[in-house]
Amino acid sequence: MPITISSANIEERKTLGLHAGDTVRVWQKITDRVVEKDKVKEKSRLQAFGGLVLARKHGTEAGGTFTVRRVIDGVGVERIFPLYAPTIDKIEILKRAKVRRAKLYHIRKKATKEIKKAMRHERSEKKVPVLAEAPATVETTS
Repeated sequence: MPITISSANIEERKTLGLHAGDTVRVWQKITDRVVEKDKVKEKSRLQAFGGLVLARKHGTEAGGTFTVRRVIDGVGVERIFPLYAPTIDKIEILKRAKVRRAKLYHIRKKATKEIKKAMRHERSEKKVPVLAEAPATVETTS
């Protein structure tokens, strides 16, 4: 009789085939604590975090992790998820990409360069229009 320590399906996650460059959506169980009239109620919900997998570390061993990066409102957000955590409900692989690196940390600088370039382009478009010369005033003699 096998002993189940975690609620995660370990064999399924080993064969998931998650690699750097994949676009994934990770569903995580989050427990919210609400205090009402001296009673603490716990509500659990699922929250999705989707993005690009930058790295996968420690392979298929018990401490294996993967890093997911996402840009939210122009700010890059990275989260490191343990592969076999019981709080992770499911991992959806949305798109697979062929990459030539095992760790895609250079994406951080690339995204920053693109944002700066877009901002420079935006500034140059917003030039202040030059007003035409004011019409000459006619002096009247009285």
